[in-house]
Amino acid sequence: MLICRDVTELTTDYLEGSLPLRRRLAMRWHLALCSFCRRHLRQVRATVGLLHRIPEPVLAPEAAEEVLRRVIERAPPAGTGGD
Repeated sequence: MLICRDVTELTTDYLEGSLPLRRRLAMRWHLALCSFCRRHLRQVRATVGLLHRIPEPVLAPEAAEEVLRRVIERAPPAGTGGD
């Protein structure tokens, strides 16, 4: 039998469908009995749904060049053991 903390920890795997059958059934059983965990699951589903709607940012070529230039400026010279 799972407790609420277990359900919270397993929520992502449950939503991704990666839980073994036994764990998945235990989750379903707990969710059938626990309104708090059902609400948690709904909130996570809603959050994931909203995150999938956010468009990926587009970086202007000039900005990408500037970022690359700054990284190169701050990189230690080759062979100085900066790794």
